[in-house]
Amino acid sequence: MPRPQTPGGVERSRLRSLAAAFTSLTAMIATSLVAGPASADSAAGPCALARTGAHHSEGVDSWNAAYSRPQGRLDAVMVFLSFPDSAPDATPDELAADYFPDTSGFFRRASYGRFELRAHPVRTWVKMPRASGAYGIERDWDPGLRTKYLSDAVKAADSRVDFSRYDIVYLIADPDAPGVDSDATKVVNFARPLLADGSALRRIVTVFEQHPPDRNVLAHETGHVFDLPDLYKRPQDGKGDWDTHVGDWDLMGSQFGLAPEPFGWHKWKLGWLDRHQVGCVRRGGTSLHSLTPLTAPAAAPGADDGERLLVVRTGEAAALALEVRENRGNDSGTCTRGVLVYRVRSGAASGGGPMEVLDGHPRTSACRESSVYPPLADAPLGVGERMTDRASGVAVEVLGTDSSGRWTVKVTRP
Repeated sequence: MPRPQTPGGVERSRLRSLAAAFTSLTAMIATSLVAGPASADSAAGPCALARTGAHHSEGVDSWNAAYSRPQGRLDAVMVFLSFPDSAPDATPDELAADYFPDTSGFFRRASYGRFELRAHPVRTWVKMPRASGAYGIERDWDPGLRTKYLSDAVKAADSRVDFSRYDIVYLIADPDAPGVDSDATKVVNFARPLLADGSALRRIVTVFEQHPPDRNVLAHETGHVFDLPDLYKRPQDGKGDWDTHVGDWDLMGSQFGLAPEPFGWHKWKLGWLDRHQVGCVRRGGTSLHSLTPLTAPAAAPGADDGERLLVVRTGEAAALALEVRENRGNDSGTCTRGVLVYRVRSGAASGGGPMEVLDGHPRTSACRESSVYPPLADAPLGVGERMTDRASGVAVEVLGTDSSGRWTVKVTRP
């Protein structure tokens, strides 16, 4: 496991094969990646959807080894970039505090303590050779200008950072530079890995957020580093509502969401839920299930933690997922609670609707003052409520809760 450098950095050798490495940047695409090798997970179970060739596929039967898996400890370097046309108003330490320890805490809670993200800020500004406006920084970035930005940034930082020591690279631009556009924050993937200090950089998180930044924005972008897709719906013309697929549920839908806890399906994918915590409905008929709330603390070692995710396989690449969401932990901001039901499609690419929350209360809304999409803020079913998924015919009814806090759900499958 990589370990941090001495604070402030030490002189390092220049990037190996730098010219050849950056030639590969011309083939770089910000939202796609050549599929990496799969690492099979035989313990996934019969309700696991197969990983497909879709970008950030929601398949959970194997792991794409091209991505770091967030288990144990991962180390991230934070490089702060300034520009010759602007003197920074904030210090690197102030900007680092915008993101950490909050981002580490988010993942610690979401993973039940199974994953630790450690940040290592370079505590001085790294000066870029060109003015901020020279790079044309914007959401849909010109690939050539983006290549220039990344090339300059890595070369400028190389004397202070040994990239081989880190699992994740965050490049954080001076938020007050005139050419910086906060809408350009994203993960940049390389069609061919970039070699830096003998290490293959497969992706870099480019951060252009204002100070202070959007809530949970770095956790959202880091989710992409772990092969999680965008769950929002991007309108064709860039106008309209982006949050109709999942609303506030899961930060991969919106970093502003009131209930940003990752879906149980994502926890399964990342290895934060074990097979015994995932229930599976394979046959037709009616069955009863007891669900532990997703944000409940992990049970003591050796104790029965119960199932936190229930999966109903509805097709070769489709499933219905059920989980209990309550207003605690990462979801402490939500105003509703209950059994959340959503569809999963492993063949849908990032941004193409791989998940869709089913609205348990289609005629009402909730959390109007703070929700990113109030019509789905009250999507969970309460005790005594029922819904039927029209696409699959699967019916879900919430029967009650017990003294341990678990919810009893009845599932009827045609």
